[in-house]
Amino acid sequence: MAKCPVERSNARSRKGFSRRRRISDYGLRLREKQKVRFSYGVLERQFRRFFSEAAKSPGITSDNLMILLERRLDNVVYRLGFADSRAQARQIVQHRHILVNGRRVNIPSYLVKSGDIIGWREASTRTEYYKILVEKIKGKITQGWLSLNEEQMKGTALTLPSHDDIEAKFDAKAIVEYYSR
Repeated sequence: MAKCPVERSNARSRKGFSRRRRISDYGLRLREKQKVRFSYGVLERQFRRFFSEAAKSPGITSDNLMILLERRLDNVVYRLGFADSRAQARQIVQHRHILVNGRRVNIPSYLVKSGDIIGWREASTRTEYYKILVEKIKGKITQGWLSLNEEQMKGTALTLPSHDDIEAKFDAKAIVEYYSR
């Protein structure tokens, strides 16, 4: 049986334990918000803070929210290919392996700005993981707003991400509707 509560409820309804109900509009919006939260690894309080910051920014709130989430340091480390998942990227950042503009940063929610250089700490380049990563990262294609120098293992945020640069396709408008209820 699946561990995920959503999958378990779907499995129960297929087995005939309960009738399948139509999910309400509120339920659909909540599910979309939870998908975004879980995929980026953000807690509810942090997510609400990102949403209020996106709402204050000029422009479309849903696009601003996704751009803010995409700018998180753990996500940038993942996008550069320094980690296989966002959770692993979060751990790499928390264990102080990453430098931003030559300064050690251990906060996964740090917002990367345009022109920031993300690299590895000198002591971290001697780890076994780093040696495997150097071989694995050769020829990796990064996103349009990021560039990767494979020889120095440094990434640069060329610009801020745009709506088109975001690979994750979520219904961000449903999240805005959820919070504006």
